[in-house]
Amino acid sequence: MSETQTACVDRMKKSVEALKEEFKTIRTGRASTALFDKVRVDYYGDKSPLSQVATISIPEARLVVIQPWDKNLIKEIEKAIVTSDLGLNPSNDGKVIRIQIPPLTADRRKELCKQAKNIAETSRVAIRNIRRDGNEDLKKLQKGGELTEDQLKTESDELQKSTDSFIAEINKIYDEKEKEIMEG
Repeated sequence: MSETQTACVDRMKKSVEALKEEFKTIRTGRASTALFDKVRVDYYGDKSPLSQVATISIPEARLVVIQPWDKNLIKEIEKAIVTSDLGLNPSNDGKVIRIQIPPLTADRRKELCKQAKNIAETSRVAIRNIRRDGNEDLKKLQKGGELTEDQLKTESDELQKSTDSFIAEINKIYDEKEKEIMEG
């Protein structure tokens, strides 16, 4: 495997990892701490990740409990959750914030599947763009005399196999997420 091939495969792996991280933030019918990964709380003028200012726990399948380390942050945390597009309604008792995760409606499930499909398609496009960049690099190497015509063909074919493999992996990840959303 050439340096160009290795670099492309590494970039493709990162794209798939980014897809997995993005999918964690799409809520299904179950409670998950990953839902709050993108929630940022105004912490004395700085936007901090929720996980850095509070403990997030899941005592039941549809309940999230958030315990701020600083009690003065309760209102800020509530505000951050309400303004995020998670569609959740937090309530607090002055010490902790409780969030009931409502079951998803059929329409909301379809909407989330559509969102997941768009994210997966963006990842597929990213993989194809990496392939295109890799092929351009290989052609430059061939023009520079570092690759023969046969080596270029072999490298391009290998790059295509990697691309197909990563796109198949993205499709599998998407199918699993869609199933998870629809089962809820």
